[in-house]
Amino acid sequence: MPKKLIPMAIAYDFDGTLAPGNMQEYDFIPALKLPSKHFWDKVNDLAKKHEADPILAYMYAMLEEARTAGLPVRKADFKNYGVNIELFPGVKEWFKRINDHAKTKGIRLEHFIISSGIREMVEGTPIHKAFKKIYASSFVFDANGVACWPALAINYTTKTQYLFRINKGSLDVHDNSVINKFVPKEQRPIPFEHMIFIGDGETDIPCMRLVKDQGGHSIAVYNPARRGHKKHAVQLIKDGRATLAATADYQEGSQIDQAVKAIIDKVEASARIA
Repeated sequence: MPKKLIPMAIAYDFDGTLAPGNMQEYDFIPALKLPSKHFWDKVNDLAKKHEADPILAYMYAMLEEARTAGLPVRKADFKNYGVNIELFPGVKEWFKRINDHAKTKGIRLEHFIISSGIREMVEGTPIHKAFKKIYASSFVFDANGVACWPALAINYTTKTQYLFRINKGSLDVHDNSVINKFVPKEQRPIPFEHMIFIGDGETDIPCMRLVKDQGGHSIAVYNPARRGHKKHAVQLIKDGRATLAATADYQEGSQIDQAVKAIIDKVEASARIA
C-alpha cells in the first residue's frame, strides 16, 4: 500500500518577491503616458484625502486614469498588461524543480499567491498555471466585460485570511462557512507547520509572523539591486518576523533553493516520526 502523501504549501507575495518592482509599472502605467511617480503620488493623495485604504485607492486610480487616457480595461487587457512582467532569475523553472524534489520526499506540494497586486495581471504571466490559487486584488467586470468596481482588495492585514483558508481548505473567497468554523488542528488539510511564506516587504509582515509563530517558515527575499532592501530583510529576522533572508534568485543551487529544499526535507522527517 503506497504511503499517504504529506500535504505542504508555499505561499508567495508577488511584487518584489517573484518579480522586481510593481506589476503596474511594466505596461499599464506606461500605456497611460504617465511617469510611475506621478501615478503613485496621485494614489497617495487619494488615500489621504478620502482616508481610503491604499489598495482601494490605487484600484480606483487605475480605472480613473484609464478612462482619462481612453485605455481599455477588460479582463483580457489586464492579462495583456501582465505578459511582459519581468520575473526574478530562475522563477520560471522554480516550480517544477521544487515540486520534483517534494515528490521524492512523498510530499504533495501546492503553491499559492497572496498579493495586493492585480490578479488578472498575474494570470497574464507565464507562471500563473503553477498556482493552486491566486489570491490577489481583482475587479468586477460589467456586462460589456469592462472593469467597473473592485471585487477584492487585499491589503497587508487581510492577507493573513488566505493563509487560514489554505490551512483549513476553504479556498473559495466567497465561502465563509469553513473559514469561520472551528476546525481541530489535526483535521486541517495543510498544517501551518507544513507552510512556507515568501515575501519581501512591510505588507508581508503579518503573514510572515503568523506562519513563523504557528511553526512554519517565513523567508524574506531581497533584490540586491535595490538600496537598503537586504538591510530590511535582515531586520525582519532580527525582529522575529522571518526565519531567514535570501536574495530573490530562484535558480538551482541558490540560497533560497537550498533553504526550501531543506525545509521540505524537515517537513518530511517530522511527519514520518509523528
